[in-house]
Amino acid sequence: MIPDMSESRLAKRRIAFVLVEGFALMSFAAVTEPLRAANLLAGRRIYELFHFAAGPGTTKNLNSSSAAAVAVGDLQETTDTFDLAFVVAGGDPVGFRSPRLFRWLRRQAQHGCMLGGVSGGPAILANAGVMDNRRMTVHWEHYAALAERHPGLLLERTLYVVDRDRMTCAGGTAPLDMMHALIAEHHGPDFARKVSDWFMHTDVRPAGGPQRAGLAQRYGTNRPAVLAAIEVMENHVADPLPLTVLAQVVGVSVRQLNRQFKAGLGRSAGGFYRALRLEKSRELLHQTSLPVLEIAIATGFSGAAHFATAYRQRYGAAPSRDRLETLHGH
Repeated sequence: MIPDMSESRLAKRRIAFVLVEGFALMSFAAVTEPLRAANLLAGRRIYELFHFAAGPGTTKNLNSSSAAAVAVGDLQETTDTFDLAFVVAGGDPVGFRSPRLFRWLRRQAQHGCMLGGVSGGPAILANAGVMDNRRMTVHWEHYAALAERHPGLLLERTLYVVDRDRMTCAGGTAPLDMMHALIAEHHGPDFARKVSDWFMHTDVRPAGGPQRAGLAQRYGTNRPAVLAAIEVMENHVADPLPLTVLAQVVGVSVRQLNRQFKAGLGRSAGGFYRALRLEKSRELLHQTSLPVLEIAIATGFSGAAHFATAYRQRYGAAPSRDRLETLHGH
């Protein structure tokens, strides 16, 4: 059962899945099954799931890549807004065009819905124009074509990326890791672990995997509270959480969290969080042509001046100068 928590954390969340004909069945199952298991283990419906066809028409069953069919509704017949909406796609998502779906996605975003994409789904979000100034990932098969079509995207070759109100995932089994992080944020790491154990998913990977080592190896600590907090931090780079909220999500007090960070990593939780955001900002400076102000906002700083001061303190040079020296190979 879910441990005691506030009513707001127990509130039922409504999640829509928009499927494109030929969607990858494994990706779809990996993103939906953890939510079903969460309902089962909670003993109540904490997630309500809705399924829609991306294309027009009156199709009641949509075929996956393996010909297994999923019952779907018509987007045009719902005026509802959702807490989270995922687009799941395979095939040629980079070439996918549907003004009808694009309008629906933009309308959901305007009403505060978090948008997500799985496998080829992130490419469709990019085509809809809802991924501007948001870090994202996509299945490796579509990476080059998507980068060519949308050269301004902040693409990363990772399992999944959470950037404020956007959540993108490379597909395959990676949604299991992403949904672990999502459920942990909603209901705490202990309950999320129960859900992952339900699928014998005992080796939960961080958002940056598999191109990077696991969190424990990367940071040299096995402290559960520290590792859980770092995972949440990585998912909240652009919208940094207050330490009080971070500690609540992890299930410890702020004092305990800081004590564990100092013991395990030699610095406070707040100091580590800022360093993590600055590291991400440096990657964006070196790998994109985004203006400094946009990078500041994308990594959770209130303005260019505040960002420049913090950046100079950590790296010894202003962001613009550091970028220039990198371009010239210094």
